[in-house]
Amino acid sequence: MFFKKAKKEDTNIKLQKIPEHIAFIMDGNGRWAKSRNRPRTFGHQEGTKTIRKIALECNRLGVKAMTVYAFSTENFARPESEVNFIFKLPEEFFNLYFEELHKNNVKITVIGHLEKAPKRTQEVIGNAMAKTQNNTGLILCFAFIYGGQDEILEATKNVARDFKAGKIVLEELDEKMFSNYLMTKDLPDCDLMIRTSGEQRLSNFLLWQLAYAEFIFTETFWPDFDEQKLHECLLEYQSRDRRFGGLK
Repeated sequence: MFFKKAKKEDTNIKLQKIPEHIAFIMDGNGRWAKSRNRPRTFGHQEGTKTIRKIALECNRLGVKAMTVYAFSTENFARPESEVNFIFKLPEEFFNLYFEELHKNNVKITVIGHLEKAPKRTQEVIGNAMAKTQNNTGLILCFAFIYGGQDEILEATKNVARDFKAGKIVLEELDEKMFSNYLMTKDLPDCDLMIRTSGEQRLSNFLLWQLAYAEFIFTETFWPDFDEQKLHECLLEYQSRDRRFGGLK
């Protein structure tokens, strides 16, 4: 994927065409660290700095929601030491950046199975959510212990329960109604998905929500993804003709 070069304050970005919801697959932390002869955990730690700067820039540009794939349901297959390290990152992240994010009106939310995380991780993320619940700027959503197939399966089970209880009429079930059973029901539709590190797959991320999103895959590792790279992605996004299956 080749991008138009963008300056940090790129005047070519059309603010009226900024995507409402950008999803990020933050890939390449481990490889970035390995290329510097550092442990994989160092890459994850550096990656949290990127979350902070990209969230602040998305907020400045008027993006309504930013979802980051922080930990998948499949990531439990990684070495226990790495999993435990990742579970400690939210506390470090919020210790360093919470006040700045809060001051900038960023709202913290989470999708996934936070209840499966260690108690301290639950407390830290829950506290950040509670303190920012009335903020009206960017919604920074962490997909934590999340899987797209799991989400759709759970939504289907809840639809079946509500149907059995007489709460819904099967013939009235449509895409909009089903979306209200998903974990992202309070987020705007996803317009753009960016995956770093050169990999070109969804890895079980937001499978329903990305049905009509634009995809951008960049070779840049997540710790190196900065405001300029974001601008380049936005320029590419704004150059595309989104028809949603129709004609213009």
